[in-house]
Amino acid sequence: MTATTTESFSDAPQPLGNPDLQLRDIIKTLPPACFHKSQRKAWSSVLLSVSAVALGYVSIAIAPWFLLPIAWFFTGTALTGFFVIAHDCGHRSFAKRLWVNDWVGHLLMLPLIYPFHSWRLLHDRHHLHTNKLDVDNAWRPWTIEEFITTGSGMRGVYRQLRGYLWWVASIAHWATLHFNPAHVPTRYQNKVKGSIAAVVVFAAIFFPTLLLTTGIWGVVKFWLFPWLGYHFWMSTFTLVHHTAPEIQFQPTASWNEAEAQLSGTVHCRYPRWVEVLCHNINVHVPHHISVGIPAYNLPLAHQSLAEHWGNHLQERTFSVGLMREIVDRCHLYHPEQAYLAFSEIEK
Repeated sequence: MTATTTESFSDAPQPLGNPDLQLRDIIKTLPPACFHKSQRKAWSSVLLSVSAVALGYVSIAIAPWFLLPIAWFFTGTALTGFFVIAHDCGHRSFAKRLWVNDWVGHLLMLPLIYPFHSWRLLHDRHHLHTNKLDVDNAWRPWTIEEFITTGSGMRGVYRQLRGYLWWVASIAHWATLHFNPAHVPTRYQNKVKGSIAAVVVFAAIFFPTLLLTTGIWGVVKFWLFPWLGYHFWMSTFTLVHHTAPEIQFQPTASWNEAEAQLSGTVHCRYPRWVEVLCHNINVHVPHHISVGIPAYNLPLAHQSLAEHWGNHLQERTFSVGLMREIVDRCHLYHPEQAYLAFSEIEK
């Protein structure tokens, strides 16, 4: 993490103040260039990520033991770039042809052991219901009643994933949601089964081959630790995207789409090398305004949003202080205060 001091959370964005404002009204303020698909830029991002991942694995192979953590973290960050490109494929903003999006998405998610269609369909639910209590499937906080009435084992797990083990939360999300076709509507279940089958076949070939050629340490060294580095960023990005002490989840009856997508999503600045390797995934507000904006156009879209809707945006800088603020305070849903810390209900 950078040593930058986090901005104060007290400077909350102003409410939109217009209950009739629609998401399409915000989209209309964006330049048309934001939605332009450039095959040169799209495939350049693939080349960048493939090159970075290859460099990462070479560094793992030749690095002395004391430099391995750096090599693992770099490679995990580069692998996150694979996911971000597949993320564009899932939203159909990578290529104009549907089959290209599907093939690239599957290929880039295979090393991450992620079923593409399963993730794509569940992720669409997050976009449709961002910050909607009991419906959104990304970092939705438990209510106080849920926490109190849940068994001690699951309560303990929730405590850790909302606290200083936040960085493994995406592993739990991956394991519990993405290998069960029942989590998506019946009409899509064959697609999900196909993606799961692709991951199983890949794993059945990849892991025995890696084990036979490099041994158990090779599996840990070349796959497990980079994979954990990738999940560090998956967990961190998604947590920071939608969590701050003043970001309010709303019950369905009072939820407003425009408010949730514009002010319930955080733009966070990371070290430049992370933003480059992860293809602007941190520029998240315009992505929630329209999933049709390719990753390479998100900075342009954010600049436009800042000009037209700047008082309503959440902006942060990644730092130790920022993460401490989130994991120390943003634990349980509260209808007026947004969040309560665990300690506040245990006094």
